[in-house]
Amino acid sequence: MKILYVAETVGKAGVYAFKKGFTELKKNKQFDFVILCADGVTGGNGLGRNHAAYLRKLGADVLTTGECCFYKKDLTESLEKIPYVLRPENLNPEAPGYGARVFRAGGKKIGVAVLLGQSGFTRIHGNSPFSMLPALLERLRGETPFVIVDFHAEMTAEKQTLFFAADGFCSAVIGSHTRVQTADERILKGGTAVITDAGRTGSSLSVGGCDAAERIGGYISGIPDWTREAWAEPELQGVLIDIDGGGRALSIERIRLPVAAPPAEGKTEDPGGADAGAE
Repeated sequence: MKILYVAETVGKAGVYAFKKGFTELKKNKQFDFVILCADGVTGGNGLGRNHAAYLRKLGADVLTTGECCFYKKDLTESLEKIPYVLRPENLNPEAPGYGARVFRAGGKKIGVAVLLGQSGFTRIHGNSPFSMLPALLERLRGETPFVIVDFHAEMTAEKQTLFFAADGFCSAVIGSHTRVQTADERILKGGTAVITDAGRTGSSLSVGGCDAAERIGGYISGIPDWTREAWAEPELQGVLIDIDGGGRALSIERIRLPVAAPPAEGKTEDPGGADAGAE
């Protein structure tokens, strides 16, 4: 089983980079299933319902989110009806949507789960990912040996600790949220592939996919603004994981695929704006 994980896709530039890069990637790489981190797709923060449908049409099998999972009302109200969008599993059980599901990949099954870190988030707070990890993985492994966890967390130490807690009990734990690709991809002794952060899909010459000047201004003024996206040097980033029949990772490969910028920046490959256009 080969899994492509597309790193956090940021804004219209991210959607554009995914569409163009994914088309090229399919010519040179083989994979059976596509997971895309979509926590920053719509306006750089959160995921709108129409963007979710559009990314699904482009080829993503599962969309994962993180601390921005409930930022867009239209998606929040529809989460129960959109099984391919996952919010963090370790939220209140009464939260809408699903945090872990088993999907079909050809004739096989693959379990995908999202966990949210506890450090650094102020607008949303999850229960301990460490406390619920054993039961979560046991439940998914009861249906399939192929289990992928997206750990959406701020702190490197928290990610590294969860990697070792999960080692041998799932195929991979992929770090997300910081939007900077790390160079520490590896397979732990128990056969679990890990990387601290898979990076971002969108502008690579930016601050987390957003305009650098605006981010500098935010630090000076104390008023953060993550809404103005950047378009310079778009890339599709992520990882490609090869898993054997028993669920152990055989390899993990970092992906950085530059794509040509569009002629009209900000007005290309987007389903009609922040919250409109896709069916």
